[in-house]
Amino acid sequence: MTTPRPRPPHRLATTVTALVVPFGVLAATVLVARAWAPRLPDPVATHWSGADVPDGFGSVASLLAVPLVVGGLLAAGLWALAFWLGRDTSTRRIAAGFASGTAAFLSATTLGTLHGQLDLADAAAAPGVGPTIGLALGVALAVGVVVALVVPRTPHQPTTAPVDPTAPRADLGATERAAWSSTVTSRAALVAGSVAALTTAGLAIGLRTPAMLLVPAALLALAAAMFVLRVSVDGRGLVARSPLGWPTLHVPLDEVVAARAVTVDPFGEFGGWGYRVGPDGRVGVVLRRGEAIEVERTGGRVNVVTVDDAARAASLLNTLADRARSAAAG
Repeated sequence: MTTPRPRPPHRLATTVTALVVPFGVLAATVLVARAWAPRLPDPVATHWSGADVPDGFGSVASLLAVPLVVGGLLAAGLWALAFWLGRDTSTRRIAAGFASGTAAFLSATTLGTLHGQLDLADAAAAPGVGPTIGLALGVALAVGVVVALVVPRTPHQPTTAPVDPTAPRADLGATERAAWSSTVTSRAALVAGSVAALTTAGLAIGLRTPAMLLVPAALLALAAAMFVLRVSVDGRGLVARSPLGWPTLHVPLDEVVAARAVTVDPFGEFGGWGYRVGPDGRVGVVLRRGEAIEVERTGGRVNVVTVDDAARAASLLNTLADRARSAAAG
């Protein structure tokens, strides 16, 4: 980093969306379960063989323990990530959407299984949970998307300061124009996503739970969206876009502080492939190990995109940013 890193913006909104909303959902689940307790069998069904037959039983408190612990810890961790490192809009939206969506899924699953046991004398007669899981997935997706969309965006932060003089430049004449583009694909991630989708589809068929087929469909869409990327450097700045249009990473020329070529280890630095947030707050689209373009931008943000010929892309981006500022000043 060549500039100080200010604290992330919109910390109140981050706290509300990534912490208060998930904990509110979990608290509401506890209140509803307590209200239903007199109408529930004792013990209640807590586990199903496949999706049809209850084969595990316990108290209402034991059924609530999993969503409270898992949902609470996940929300706290994602809130901390967004609160301390969420300089990019995407970091805060991913944290808030995932925390709230997961809490909604856990709560809908828990209350759905309890609702099916209301007024039963014996929990062994509880209905299957396939429809409940399908409904919970839909609720989770809706809640996660809505919460993510209400997270405020990081404002545009243009600068007129010169690009870092130590950053590389492209050798362009005063009247020459240039653009650069490349496509990068993570074959390993595409294979892994396809295998996971097929495995989940087989499980859904074996368990006779059609609602679970939503999961492999989502996995295939995720693979198509996340693991093929078109990267361009031109008058717009740096643009990295998937074939489906999301995710898209855009760094305008007037926000470029410095661009450089680096070597990236997806698991070591970002915890995996795809659109990722690193533990140091860097946001990247990392599809494979190897060379990448790293762009330091205004607001203390750093974006990383794995791509071949990263050195040429970084040099051109710095040069185009220089020219844009010279044109604006002149």
